[in-house]
Amino acid sequence: MAAIITRLAKRASTAPLSPLARRCLISCQVNSHAPPHAAARFPTREDPSDRRVQWVFLGCPGVGKGTYASRLSSLLGVPHIATGDLVRDELASSGPLSSQLSEIVKQGQLVSDEIIINLLSKRLVAAEAKGELGFILDGFPRTIKQAEILEGVTDIDLVINLKLREDVLLEKCLGRRICNQCGGNFNVASIDIKAENGSPGMVMAPLLPPVNCMSKLITRSDDTEAVVKERLRIYNEMTQPVEEFYRRRGKLLEFNLPGGIPESWPKLLRALNLDDCEDKRSAAA
Repeated sequence: MAAIITRLAKRASTAPLSPLARRCLISCQVNSHAPPHAAARFPTREDPSDRRVQWVFLGCPGVGKGTYASRLSSLLGVPHIATGDLVRDELASSGPLSSQLSEIVKQGQLVSDEIIINLLSKRLVAAEAKGELGFILDGFPRTIKQAEILEGVTDIDLVINLKLREDVLLEKCLGRRICNQCGGNFNVASIDIKAENGSPGMVMAPLLPPVNCMSKLITRSDDTEAVVKERLRIYNEMTQPVEEFYRRRGKLLEFNLPGGIPESWPKLLRALNLDDCEDKRSAAA
């Protein structure tokens, strides 16, 4: 992927990139484990020892993209690149974009393609310096324009679309908390929806912090009901067409979250034809 940054820069109106950025990103290989029920037939390379996945996570704000992308990142040994984290890091840095981003985030608006690509380019520079291979993108692409730019510069093997009913999404978003000392992400929402009228019930336990973080929890400034509903509206309007973009290419895996992490994680692994040895060892201990 050595030319990805250069192509990203040519396809979007971003600030000039450093020489390192123009050379950034590495040739990532395709993972051989395609989902058994997915429509996609993903190509593989000759040398299986050199394979790395290039995956994308889609899903509404609050659905859990970061949680599952991070777990898969650790399992597969590839970097998890979350554009939401890139935005928050830029906000915390008081850099040249921080004031502009602050207003966008407060209003629940989507960050522009130009800003996102600029931040992503900087992250990929860091990836090159670390010698990272492959990636799992979380939060990019969110628009058809971004999807077309990405398709023009690299091959995406698989797009995992996490789905969750909207009333649960709203409750989850309003329950998010951050420890202002360690930076850990937690969720105080305890969801217990009974089955009715043919709709299945859903139980999602809260993700509570350790005792030493409990008194240091804060709420994200953009996690108000009005802002969350606006984010969901914008997502439905602008990002759902991206699902169709990848569905037409046979790369979209739809995954309906059946509950919390203990229930959903093993089922997601089965859908991806993957095996989590660590989870098995923990269960056997």
